[in-house]
Amino acid sequence: MIRSMTGYGESMADLPEGRLRVMVKTVNHRFFNAHIRTPPGFERHEGELQQWLKAFFARGHVNLMVTLDRREGPDPTVFPRLNLELARHYRDLLETLRSELGLPGQLDLATLLRFGDPLQHPGSSGAAPAVDAALLQELVEAAAREALAGREQEGRRLEEDLLKHLDTMEALVGTVEERAPLRLLAERDRLQAAVRELTQQESLDEDRLAREIAYLAERWDINEEIVRLRAHLRAFRETLQRGDGEPVGKRLGFLVQEMHREANTIASKANDLDMAHASVSVREDIERLREQLENVE
Repeated sequence: MIRSMTGYGESMADLPEGRLRVMVKTVNHRFFNAHIRTPPGFERHEGELQQWLKAFFARGHVNLMVTLDRREGPDPTVFPRLNLELARHYRDLLETLRSELGLPGQLDLATLLRFGDPLQHPGSSGAAPAVDAALLQELVEAAAREALAGREQEGRRLEEDLLKHLDTMEALVGTVEERAPLRLLAERDRLQAAVRELTQQESLDEDRLAREIAYLAERWDINEEIVRLRAHLRAFRETLQRGDGEPVGKRLGFLVQEMHREANTIASKANDLDMAHASVSVREDIERLREQLENVE
């Protein structure tokens, strides 16, 4: 089974500060290429993020986006905390101000609360949250698995399409193989008629004619090309249906190059309209294979 390089996955977790969301999107690329975007404060995790992604994707352009959708206000289910250190700091500042300026009055709780809030609400700060690396890894891997599942689903569709092209090509190769010897017979008859017309003789030099046909048969022989092309088609099919999960895009690309080489040679030796048409169709299917393989891992 093959995998496409197009996939999308998403995962999320609720934190006191808001909802942490991880999105993974992959598209085709010859090599593994990661592009990572994170909110402020997450830069320290970028090296780990790349390594976690590499464990899932061997090839492809991988976009990873980490976002934090902050809450609009404090979470009512989370109780505020008292910051005594901050309260003492405000008290000392106000006491110093009263003393230095010789102001009357006493410092009370209402005055202290008016100048500073020693009650801190989790989630109300704009600072980056302290996210546990294990939680972040869990979210990245969950999104990556979902993207990978999408790549495998798209891979199954691609595989069906590639197999259809293989079936078509094998049928066309059969047409070429069947037609190949017939064109020699047709050429022999054409030469016989041409010689009779030119010499106005009923009898021909059969030995000379046989030598000419033998020469053409050697020039037009495509048996080796047919054998190699069939071998490439068989190897392509076997590679498609491997079950080890390893990336096969590069090997399939190499086989397509070899198919194209043999198809070009067959076309150059065709010297027959039906064979020429079949050869063109084979090369069209090979080009479709090549286009599809751009998105195969």
